Amino acid sequence: MSVQDIWSLIREEACLECEREPEIRLFLEQHILRYEEFAPALAMLLSVKLGSKHFPPPVLEGIFEDFYRQSPESVRCAACDMEATRERDPAAVNYFEIMLFLKGYQALQSYRLAHWLWQNDRKSLAYFLQNRMSEVFAVDIHPAAKIGKGILLDHATSLVIGETAVVEDNVSLLHEVTLGGTGKDSGDRHPKVGKSVMIGAGAKILGNIKIGEGAKVGAGSVVLDDVPPHYTVAGVPAHIVGRTEVPEPSLDMNQRLIFPEKQKPKGEQHSCL
Repeated sequence: MSVQDIWSLIREEACLECEREPEIRLFLEQHILRYEEFAPALAMLLSVKLGSKHFPPPVLEGIFEDFYRQSPESVRCAACDMEATRERDPAAVNYFEIMLFLKGYQALQSYRLAHWLWQNDRKSLAYFLQNRMSEVFAVDIHPAAKIGKGILLDHATSLVIGETAVVEDNVSLLHEVTLGGTGKDSGDRHPKVGKSVMIGAGAKILGNIKIGEGAKVGAGSVVLDDVPPHYTVAGVPAHIVGRTEVPEPSLDMNQRLIFPEKQKPKGEQHSCL
């Protein structure tokens, strides 16, 4: 769907909710129904969430509006992330609820502004947003990290993504996931996560390693080596337990681990294999 199609649905849902729950009418009018477009509504919502007495929301709202005006692709990413959340999270029933109430979605859109500021050498402001995201949402994403579109941050509490991490399109990450470094190494030191990967709750992926496209990481795993595309890993340290059951585990969101024959790719002998 286009951005405007999604915004039209959000407004329709909000109108219906006003009829069902009159007590929330004023809130929905302030955050959704008085806006004709998605971007300014999202800018206002996030600025109120992240602003403080030391950095007033109207100032932050202006920065968000500049961001969306100068980077229209970011508005499309926000819509794509919303669709991903609606399709993959069974608790996400309505689009307007994703926008207003799901902190994983809100944190991801806040990161997108911080990343834009970082790329434009406005690093102090980017760090400010990272700090506020951590305080408000309990999500810590370095503004230099690179994250694609169609991302689901499910629950998102205690999610950590390091400075040189890369997360490609259509990835799903659950709460307490860490994409971290090891030791005191500098430079390129964080994981690279391919398209359509699903990373289970509490998984720790450490170092400059590659999680191949369509792979699945079991909950609570500690991954220290590359994971081949379309394989499932689990354990501490993680090892391969078989191929993934579907081409895009991030869309399927199946948390169970299947143990067929513990297949191993030929010629590979590290802890993930």
